[in-house]
Amino acid sequence: MSDLFPARADIDLDAIASNLGVVRDAVEGQKLLGVVKADAYGHGRAQCARALLGAGANYLGVAQVAEALNLREEVGAGPRILAWIYAPGADLEAALAADIELSVGAFWALDQLAVAARSTGITARIHLKADTGMARGGFNLQDLPEAARRIRGLVAEGVFELQGLWSHLARADDVDCGLTEIQIERFEEARSTVKAAGLDPVLCHLAASGGALWHPEARYDMVRPGIALYGLSPNPNHRTAAQMGLKAAMTLSADLIVDREVPAGTGVSYGHTAHTEEDTRLGVVPLGYADGIDRKASNVAPLVINSQPTKIMGRVCMDQFVVTLPEGATAGDRAYLFGDVGAGLPTADDWAEAMGTIGYEVVTRLGARVPRRYHGEG
Repeated sequence: MSDLFPARADIDLDAIASNLGVVRDAVEGQKLLGVVKADAYGHGRAQCARALLGAGANYLGVAQVAEALNLREEVGAGPRILAWIYAPGADLEAALAADIELSVGAFWALDQLAVAARSTGITARIHLKADTGMARGGFNLQDLPEAARRIRGLVAEGVFELQGLWSHLARADDVDCGLTEIQIERFEEARSTVKAAGLDPVLCHLAASGGALWHPEARYDMVRPGIALYGLSPNPNHRTAAQMGLKAAMTLSADLIVDREVPAGTGVSYGHTAHTEEDTRLGVVPLGYADGIDRKASNVAPLVINSQPTKIMGRVCMDQFVVTLPEGATAGDRAYLFGDVGAGLPTADDWAEAMGTIGYEVVTRLGARVPRRYHGEG
């Protein structure tokens, strides 16, 4: 049925493996956790996870426990998987039975995970999360001594194993802002608190892509690259993906389904937010906001058709949008929305700049009905 859909996302698994290598070369021997949350940022969780494991990733990471359970089925027993989002009342017994390592960053989570571990008889491998500056997840530093005291007792009982101590950087992509250095100081305070409680985590980890690439002092025992694995920069204004040797893993394209001549003054798409200034050839690309093409791309996002640049004209619709056609382009020709700059294509970061967002959002929002086609072995 995917052959009937006139658009596709081509996923280069060899690019993903290469990007992991770029991160490996940038760090200093730390373990690598490949983040495959949100369906591997829209690229396909199972396929990308296998490619990362084949390229030497030591861990896989997902946000939701439900994702982790699916990932375990996809990669089988053995690979280490960390998950960090679940709500009170979640089926943590299933997570333990599937050998999922879980973040603990609140007292209710500590208590409920202890109940699940005792009920199943499975020691919970936990990663204690400290809030060092995100004001999002993790124990406040003033609560960490009590959390560590409780965990020490549970470790002694055999209920918990303290696999990790971790936190998350808020502005690692803003290289010179100074906050990362403050967060590292707070993380050191958290490490001291945990050590004073008689605990010795196996792994301390703080850095995601930006931290791993641009803040050596934040690397600790393991780094958690995410966006870099898919060939996008954490901050293209600091360094582009190409400048770092990263290759875009996703190429999004579609067959033109309409080509037509229209006279000057023709209003285009809903609301007539654009009008042709002269006699113009227009085409229709069968992708829209139902596929994750943001309406903010209207009138601004770039494309390449027959190796020639063009852009969206008028508003993005639910299932399609209009483009101005380069000379000679006709229905059936391929329109490339984004991909790797080395192939002469706009990048997801280019789309993000045009829309006032970030490349993460451009690829992650790609809809499920767009077929993914995989190339390479990872």
